[in-house]
Amino acid sequence: MLKMVPCLAEIKIGGIRMHKITQSYLKLQSPKDHRGNIVIFLFVFLDIMGIIPIISEPFSPVFFWPTIFPIIFIHLWALLYIFAPYKFELSYYLFMGVYGIINTYVFFMVIQKFLYIYIGINTPIVFMTGIVLLVTLLIVYQIANLKLLHSGTYSKLHKNEVKVNFSPVLAASGIGYAFSQLVLSVFSGGMTQIIILIFLFSIMSIITAFLSLHLHKYLFIRKNMKTVRELYPWFGLAKKDRKAI
Repeated sequence: MLKMVPCLAEIKIGGIRMHKITQSYLKLQSPKDHRGNIVIFLFVFLDIMGIIPIISEPFSPVFFWPTIFPIIFIHLWALLYIFAPYKFELSYYLFMGVYGIINTYVFFMVIQKFLYIYIGINTPIVFMTGIVLLVTLLIVYQIANLKLLHSGTYSKLHKNEVKVNFSPVLAASGIGYAFSQLVLSVFSGGMTQIIILIFLFSIMSIITAFLSLHLHKYLFIRKNMKTVRELYPWFGLAKKDRKAI
């Protein structure tokens, strides 16, 4: 007799049969949370931590122009989820995936500015190597995400989930402290400080690259839309239309 792998076993929630993998991956945030995520990630990570180093002195059009157009594009797109997060609930996941790639790219350009403008590197090999590392990071994240999903790891994490709520005040204080140290380091002009900044932006790039996994989640939701509708009958509806369900 064949034994069914536990992570692939079907479960029943409210009369709906689904695999544990599907159930664990379809735990979705509310559109209200979507709006909050955009405010934090877009305006703090991209605008404050990304744009300011790009436009700061010494200003370089070489690093400004390749970053400003994707930044403008993602800001215009973000307006949908600030003003109508309920109506555009599905495409939010596509947005966050694209945002993760753009923000990681902007951090990459910040690092390149530190290397070429502040430190004075003049060989294109460093830039080309950085591009390869950036693309590799994004691809490896996608592959790892698929393996974690289909191996049942997400299902196990979902089963033993521990919720941690961080105070907005503590979060804002931490971000404010980190950013103030970043500004002081930039204007101090020391070589050691620049190296530390490069390391910090590399760490932040890992965080934003992780958000690119929303691309797969968007595709997964579209593929399993019938199940999503059964779990969340109001999914994708305007806020006023949800009251009738």
